[in-house]
Amino acid sequence: MVKDATDMAKSVRSGQVSAKELVLETIAKAEKENPRLNAISSTRFEKALEESETRDFTNQSFGGVPIFLKDLGQEQAGEQSTSGSRLLVNYRAKQSDNYVKRLESLGFIVLGRTNTPEFGFKNISDSQLHGSVNLPDDITRNAGGSSGGAAALVASGVSPLAAASDGGGSIRIPASFNGLIGLKPTRGRIPVGPSSYRGWQGASVNFALTKTIRDTKTLLEHFQVCQMESPFVLPRLSHEDLFEKSLKPLRIALQLESPIGGQVSADAIHAVKKAAHFLEKEGHEVFVLDKQPLDGIEAMKSYYIMNSVETAAMFDGIETSLGRQMTIDDMELMTWAIYRSGQRISAKTYSKILSQWDDYSRLMHDFHETYDILLSPTVADVAPKHGQFDLSDQLRNHLRHIDDFNQAEQQDMIWQMFQESLNWTPFTQQANLTGQPSISLPVYRTEAGLPLGVQVTAAKGREDLLLQLGELFENENKFV
Repeated sequence: MVKDATDMAKSVRSGQVSAKELVLETIAKAEKENPRLNAISSTRFEKALEESETRDFTNQSFGGVPIFLKDLGQEQAGEQSTSGSRLLVNYRAKQSDNYVKRLESLGFIVLGRTNTPEFGFKNISDSQLHGSVNLPDDITRNAGGSSGGAAALVASGVSPLAAASDGGGSIRIPASFNGLIGLKPTRGRIPVGPSSYRGWQGASVNFALTKTIRDTKTLLEHFQVCQMESPFVLPRLSHEDLFEKSLKPLRIALQLESPIGGQVSADAIHAVKKAAHFLEKEGHEVFVLDKQPLDGIEAMKSYYIMNSVETAAMFDGIETSLGRQMTIDDMELMTWAIYRSGQRISAKTYSKILSQWDDYSRLMHDFHETYDILLSPTVADVAPKHGQFDLSDQLRNHLRHIDDFNQAEQQDMIWQMFQESLNWTPFTQQANLTGQPSISLPVYRTEAGLPLGVQVTAAKGREDLLLQLGELFENENKFV
């Protein structure tokens, strides 16, 4: 029985199944499940079938395995790439990203693209262009964001893994909501460029959502680079690091309180305590933190400044390409507010917040001199209901007229705009600012049967520790 993508590729190599059969099977599953999920934004089924018959999959670690790309970045030459925005509904990529080229070189066959929120700004997937993505376990709930479509396809069994990206939790949040493994690798681990090398100043990283640690390890081993032309260069992990090292006793710091002071559900706290108890039984030391490693509110304010400036720069490029100025009718209201707020932020303010990020990285380096691992909830609660984070009419009116306010007022409005959803997912963003690897593990379900992950974060470059711990949970049948 095929269990994961690694098994799929082995079956193709041994001749037990053909790549075309895998593609046909995945297409059939997608056509059955997607009407219920709304997880797919576009398809290339005919091209994928042709590739399944004409490409050589010899000696490729994932030869013949079907996959869906995320419709945000991850551009494939000649294919539609909307970023969840009606502004780009007719845009087709002029070249393939290095990430996509690596996927293809590993033998994956791309079947299409998955639904995301507009430009990936939200922790739910509800773009006005493609509509909301439904949680497979409860279609009245959102599958999360911004890799919501990818998560829904994997959780529903359409594919064993899917391409994803994480700029503030966008792999780990939907992994938690959908009961999947969601690894955000260290900044610099995964290929970047040529269209963008910095990705939200290094906060955004591409990888995947998976169901097994074996797939996660194998994908990471073959995907990783030491990319000298990129701004973030990282030594590669060896095969021994990923597959052969024994796990030594670790010092684990337990974080139970929200970094921004919001409420954390009893289920999320119970999930982490249960995981910590298991790790203690396995010989690891667990210490409950009485102080947050970083100032969570300050960190998030710096994140929103980055997001505003990068969005303003992005729209400068779109305006040049289209030959006209952007208007409020070109985009969703939250996108408009982020874009316009970026116009008011000075270069020296931006420089200061990037220096703050360097300070955060140093502080977390020092933190990991004492503790090997930071263990926390991935999210504060289960997947939200559709419409749960809708904005008030008063705030929406203010956002429409955001140009009438000064910079401080604008940033306060951005905070208000995200506050309710941020309270739901306050634990993931800091690893994006510091560049650390972080993983959500599917170790808990509520009495109602809804998944909740726990988040494990390590020092830069130490994905091996995260995967060793993940394997420990998996081998002891702690994944649910």
